[in-house]
Amino acid sequence: MQTPLHAQHVALGGKMVPFAGWEMPLHYGSQVEEHHAVRRHWGIFDVSHMTVVDVEGDGAQDYLRRLLANDVARLDTHGRALYSCMLNADGGVLDDLIVYLREPGRYRVVVNAATRDKDLTWMEAQTDGFAVEVTERIDLAMIAVQGPEAQEKLLPLLPDALHDPIKTLKPFHAAEGGDLFIGRTGYTGEDGFELLLPGTDADELWRDLVEAGARPCGLGARDTLRLEAGMNLYGTDMDESVTPLESGLGWTVAWDPEDRDFIGRPVLEAQRKDPDRRRFTGLVLRERGVLRNGTEVQLADGRRGNVTSGSFSPTLGLSVALARLPAGKETEAVALLRGKPHPVEMMRPPFVRQGKSCIDT
Repeated sequence: MQTPLHAQHVALGGKMVPFAGWEMPLHYGSQVEEHHAVRRHWGIFDVSHMTVVDVEGDGAQDYLRRLLANDVARLDTHGRALYSCMLNADGGVLDDLIVYLREPGRYRVVVNAATRDKDLTWMEAQTDGFAVEVTERIDLAMIAVQGPEAQEKLLPLLPDALHDPIKTLKPFHAAEGGDLFIGRTGYTGEDGFELLLPGTDADELWRDLVEAGARPCGLGARDTLRLEAGMNLYGTDMDESVTPLESGLGWTVAWDPEDRDFIGRPVLEAQRKDPDRRRFTGLVLRERGVLRNGTEVQLADGRRGNVTSGSFSPTLGLSVALARLPAGKETEAVALLRGKPHPVEMMRPPFVRQGKSCIDT
């Protein structure tokens, strides 16, 4: 499949690769330069492959309170958003997503591209007993505008009526005007926005952004940026075989009120009390080498875990990773690179926040 911006990517020299059934740009010549552009200035991403789902009806809130581990009842103002996991009955992560409250009884949910089919099937299957409609918005495109200059550069390209709302828009809130839906959200660890608009209008907006100086960025930079920011990737850092509690996402589970019976809660309640529950941590490798997905990590007592996401950090100039390890309080371990042990330090992500290092020097 191709997004509405496919021709733009080809014209700009994007290296197109298959991703979750879509043809997407990996980079436009230099993944590292694209990464730095977002950290230092601003960049744009075509994220139209993501799946947008509108959930509407008198029973929409009750439905989502059952469906998600986080509690949409916390969304007390129009446009407010929250991040949550959608779990199966065993507490495994079916997907991670963002849900926005548009108005009472109307929500917008953005889920991952790779999980589209199973997500839609699961969401539809859970509607029994609720007055709710679940509608995929295949007519919409999605462009992410990210970086410290994102707001300044984006504003002149928006309708005048949206200028004041966007200037005061808080993180994890959205504003709407005409056919534009703009969330102050992103997947880079920088300030920025995600714009949803009709696919027929996406080409013009993308051209305007490029002409205004935005650096087009591909999947490669998106991955290193999110890793530096300590953001999980579905399918590597979590999936149906692990719970949010073993994926560093315990903060996304709303335990109160105790009588909210969300899917997977009994399993999470039991695991919450388990002293042997695996932990999820960040790793820093100061020596030469790169921590890759699947790299084995060994604790001093011989117990082992694995890197779930690892790469070279362009901002820091060294390798960082996310890893799932046995329970414990150790702060040091060794990563086995080509069979040889290399010391790594454990830390709580993020590794980079708003362009600045979070690593102790």
